[in-house]
Amino acid sequence: MNHAFLKKLPKTDLHLHLDGSIRLSTLIELARETGVELPSYTEEGLRETVFKDSYRDLNEYLTGFAYTTAVMKTREQLERISYEVAVDNQLEGVRYIEVRFAPQLHASDDMDIIDCIRAVNDGLLRAKNEFNNRREVIDGLEPPFHYAIISCAMRFFTPAFSDWYRRFFEMHSFSDREIVFALASLELEEAVAKARWEEDLPAVGIDLAGAEAGWPALNHLETFTKAKGHFLRKTVHAGEAYGPESIYQAITDLYAERIGHGLTLLNPSAVKSRYIPDPVKYVDALASYIADRRITVEVCLTSNQQTDPAFRDLSNHPFKKMMEKKLSVTICTDNRTISNTTVTKELHKAVNTFDLTRYDLKNILVYGFKRSFFPGRYDEKRRYVRQCMEYFEKIEKEYFQEKER
Repeated sequence: MNHAFLKKLPKTDLHLHLDGSIRLSTLIELARETGVELPSYTEEGLRETVFKDSYRDLNEYLTGFAYTTAVMKTREQLERISYEVAVDNQLEGVRYIEVRFAPQLHASDDMDIIDCIRAVNDGLLRAKNEFNNRREVIDGLEPPFHYAIISCAMRFFTPAFSDWYRRFFEMHSFSDREIVFALASLELEEAVAKARWEEDLPAVGIDLAGAEAGWPALNHLETFTKAKGHFLRKTVHAGEAYGPESIYQAITDLYAERIGHGLTLLNPSAVKSRYIPDPVKYVDALASYIADRRITVEVCLTSNQQTDPAFRDLSNHPFKKMMEKKLSVTICTDNRTISNTTVTKELHKAVNTFDLTRYDLKNILVYGFKRSFFPGRYDEKRRYVRQCMEYFEKIEKEYFQEKER
């Protein structure tokens, strides 16, 4: 299966960070307009100095976000970047995306959390309307483009993260830090619920992101319990930089329906707790539990290669074992710009590294559509998934018939 075929197929990206996916040309232009200092003002220079093909470690990987978030401070900037992210996905055949970001990093005196979500939605909606007004979509020859927005709570933050976080710390200067983190998540959840149900924005769910080690998900139990009560969907970064216990906590205490990364899920040696007597049985039971409930793992191959030396050789990645255990998995980019990747590139890596069949590929793609947090009604989602899979079958048939001629 070559790159051209994979590019034509209808795809999803369910783990897509907005601040990690800005076009470099836009970053340079906005930095010049606003006086943000960059190490280079050419795309080639930025690729050499910041947004590399490989990184020493996670800390180096994260340095790029300081530059991208610096040009995401106004409604106009958020709308433009969101629009371009949607267009870039459309150009490679991605028909559904879930853009996630932490509006707390962009909120200010002039723009609250809901304003940030609204600005992102304005950009995504403009791209959606342009795409869906194409004749091929109107005539039903191709499936339309849809999207949703996920807001990220942070396990950990400092006043330096943003003006919003600085003010939040100032208002809770006598409180324990972990209480402050929990309160900030609660504030975000209430804003997202209002955006979803009062503003009718496609703010479908919340995520928990940030440093895993030392900052357990349990601190945010009340936030995710409230999210459940507000019918918001839930995904959690877990098992990326901590053991399988982090994944267990995400799916039990936080009701996570999807897991971001999940790298340690099948690794007994990553178990930290001394109260788990048999790590092998533990991870096997955890994997079975997740598989049985179709809790989906959002796999980000290139990002994992870049942040964890153990996966420089991609064949060491647990993705193959996840497939063998019949887990629900979907391939995602994480950060298109910082990882210098696309959904098509990620699928190409997966197919070639793990020798996937067309049947495997179809399962991965259908899980992306089925396990999405689609903002419409369930019957609408079912019709949309069927339309996308029929389009997959059409492209597959055309491509392989052409090859056989």
